[in-house]
Amino acid sequence: MKVGFLFPGQGSQSVGMGKDLYEKYEEVRAIYHKVKEITKIDIAKMSFEGSEEELNQTKNTQLAILTMSLAMLEVLKQKGIQAEAAAGLSLGEYAALIYSGAISFEEGVLLVQKRGQYMQELVPEGEWLMAAIMGMNEEEVKTVCKKVTNGFVVPANYNTTGQIVISGEKEAVEQAAIIAKELGAKKVRELKTAGPFHTEKLIKASNKLREELEHINFGEFNIPVVKNLDGTVYSKEDNIKDILAKHIVSPVRFTKSLQTMLDLGIDTFIEVGPGKTLSGFVKRLQTEKQINILEAGI
Repeated sequence: MKVGFLFPGQGSQSVGMGKDLYEKYEEVRAIYHKVKEITKIDIAKMSFEGSEEELNQTKNTQLAILTMSLAMLEVLKQKGIQAEAAAGLSLGEYAALIYSGAISFEEGVLLVQKRGQYMQELVPEGEWLMAAIMGMNEEEVKTVCKKVTNGFVVPANYNTTGQIVISGEKEAVEQAAIIAKELGAKKVRELKTAGPFHTEKLIKASNKLREELEHINFGEFNIPVVKNLDGTVYSKEDNIKDILAKHIVSPVRFTKSLQTMLDLGIDTFIEVGPGKTLSGFVKRLQTEKQINILEAGI
């Protein structure tokens, strides 16, 4: 058995997430306290007692999901469960980088705090929407977006076989949803996100994050981490600062990331964070290999 950890991204949040672990494990409480010390935000109170509206603000969502993922890692560590490779969906890549040792805990938490702020505060004016299209391949979704006449919409997240997220102006995404259904999509579902993420519209946020990244000291990778940008493993030659800055405005190649993990020999996946979205992506992945999906069991 060769284990890979998967870390979820924005959209997997829910009020109350992590509360059971917080009450059960001292290690979890320690992580939430540490994040509070670093950020000056009581993320436990916000996650467990806050309103859905507050939690769904990008600046809060990203920090809350990261904190829960890092807390779960501590419990898995205590139980002797380790991964031989890791990947994360968008925001989740930061948890993977922290787990790998490439970014320190404190710098990773502060980076995600800044990332969430920039992605919320530097969104251009307008109404924005993201939606998942099920039952279409990449070329079909690209065709759908090209047929839209009312505004900006592009593919943003290539999640798994037959599931691709589009992102853009609200009216354009809604028109794309109609076109997709007319062209044979099985389902279209709006997401709990608050901006045109992973598109060129967030270039200001990308540039601001790039400035923050200049101050980060990246370490050696203890395990392979698969990056969203192109679905390949980070190498020593990679400019991590440039990759993470581009990350905000580039599509997420998660289908390819999962395939790369399979190519690395990963046959058992554990989702580390709220929800079971990524486990679902693994289940829908078209592959002849035998795959196991385990609950974190904590």
